[in-house]
Amino acid sequence: MFTKLVLASNNPGKLREFAALFAPFSIEVVPQSAFDMPEAEEPHCTFIENALAKARHAARLSGLPALSDDSGLCVPALGGEPGVHSAYYAGKEGDRDTRDSRNNAKLLAELARHSDRRAHYVCVLVLVRHAEDPQPIIAEGEWHGEILTAPRGCGGFGYDPLFLVPSENCSSAELTAEAKNGISHRARAFAKLAERLRAGI
Repeated sequence: MFTKLVLASNNPGKLREFAALFAPFSIEVVPQSAFDMPEAEEPHCTFIENALAKARHAARLSGLPALSDDSGLCVPALGGEPGVHSAYYAGKEGDRDTRDSRNNAKLLAELARHSDRRAHYVCVLVLVRHAEDPQPIIAEGEWHGEILTAPRGCGGFGYDPLFLVPSENCSSAELTAEAKNGISHRARAFAKLAERLRAGI
């Protein structure tokens, strides 16, 4: 069992969530920024292909096992958008907070003419032991809810202020970090990955 892995992401929100999730396994999660590596290209149209590309890229440049997370919000009324383009739905300009705000505004505008506001988050995790790992571990999770008509809450990141969690009657951004880590798409995918970790992959 390894004791350190590189997270193939520069997203501080994801780093916080994964550091908490891996803590019980005594595995240190290091961001790829610690290795001054460029972000991998994500040219694919599926979460799995993008996650695998990112994991192999990070493992190759760091020399460590690598975990990647390709996640996004899928809205049936919009044909599955923003999907794999969730992070840059409204363009790549600006810092992360600016992009999040712009993405949320675009989502609300696109949904304004639809009565169906169902949505779900998707998370695909890929863990590679090394860059050429022929048997990467893949785990997927989904989190179903609805899109609110206006943002609520100041926690989380991305589309969390707009994502209504029906079981809690609040937005994802109104949940505590601990509560979100227990029920989110990322938590559900991680639970499947954790089964493999406990088996001593």
